[in-house]
Amino acid sequence: MSILLNGRLPHLPGLYCLEVVHNQLRSLLPMAKVAANAVQAIDLEGDWVSLGGVDLQINGALGLAFLDLSHPSELQKVASFLWSQGVDAFTPTLVTAHPEKIQRSLEVIQTYRAAGRRPHHATVLGAHLEGPFLNPAKRGAHPQADLQPLSLERLQVLLGPYVEAVKIVTLAPEMETADAVIPWLRSHKITVSLGHSLATAAVAQKAFAQGASMVTHAFNAMPGLHHRQPGLLGAALTHAGVFAGMIADGQHVCPTMLDLLLRINRGHSESGMFLVSDALAPLGLPDGVYPWDCREIEVTEGTARLPDGTLCGTTRPLLDGVKNLVQWGLGSAQEAIQLATGRPRQAVGLPGLVPGQTAHLLRWSQAGSSLSWRRILDD
Repeated sequence: MSILLNGRLPHLPGLYCLEVVHNQLRSLLPMAKVAANAVQAIDLEGDWVSLGGVDLQINGALGLAFLDLSHPSELQKVASFLWSQGVDAFTPTLVTAHPEKIQRSLEVIQTYRAAGRRPHHATVLGAHLEGPFLNPAKRGAHPQADLQPLSLERLQVLLGPYVEAVKIVTLAPEMETADAVIPWLRSHKITVSLGHSLATAAVAQKAFAQGASMVTHAFNAMPGLHHRQPGLLGAALTHAGVFAGMIADGQHVCPTMLDLLLRINRGHSESGMFLVSDALAPLGLPDGVYPWDCREIEVTEGTARLPDGTLCGTTRPLLDGVKNLVQWGLGSAQEAIQLATGRPRQAVGLPGLVPGQTAHLLRWSQAGSSLSWRRILDD
């Protein structure tokens, strides 16, 4: 048993005492209710304590794109690396590709998950299928040739026997006319995220009413906010129960617009923004030129672009986004930590830092605008 004193929690005010037994949180008490000499414990001295991060949009790492998975050992290597980067769980993201390639990766993910959780490895929650059911006009770096019209029949053929391997599906709701896809996905406990889309606010609201509850990388691959045409993002930001991912690398969304998103986000505990890395295969590798499907990407200072300049991702880990928000003065450490740890859990229905739940903890220290973290009680 370990006792942690004087810890700050991202989702609660004040200082707390945490009792942890074999990486499970047994109790959580305000320090005012803990006798001064009752225990011998680790004094956190007011540092923040959180669960590890959850990355709901990550395309690969260590040179491996999840679309190129061929064996569970490859996924295990990445899961070990992500654990070292403070990530507790992730959804390997599969972008638009030939159906056989997507299905091959889904098979590997399903096999890996069937083997159960591995200690000191980030948990694979299931795949995030980002494509191929996207609007061609907002495909971004996704290959045009592999996009598909959105229909329930095409979706069922693509997923085949791998439905249980999928956690999130990103789609453009305006591409379907039968209104069957979202209810079917929700009936299989798959989170529906809207993205790569030209959906109007009315179309987005209809999709949310059908069960969609997320938006993929806010501002990217969708129209911006407009005072007469709020669009998908405007609908999401004003709809209770909808969560939206954002990339805090300073390239995908400028800090001014991140500030706007965070100001809108405050005061909404059951919806709002969360951080994603949108990291590509070169995560964990130095800057340079790397293969990407049949093309190449160039990574410069952690930002990946196609030769024509199209922005296609980052090579920065999830928790760098937390540090950026604090360093840029856009939010408190408390808020930024919650955006990478608590909010993504809420977005996909995972429990937070509450008694009775597994608690792999991070300790965050702050010096001015600099924030650092390390794992604690990592048995």
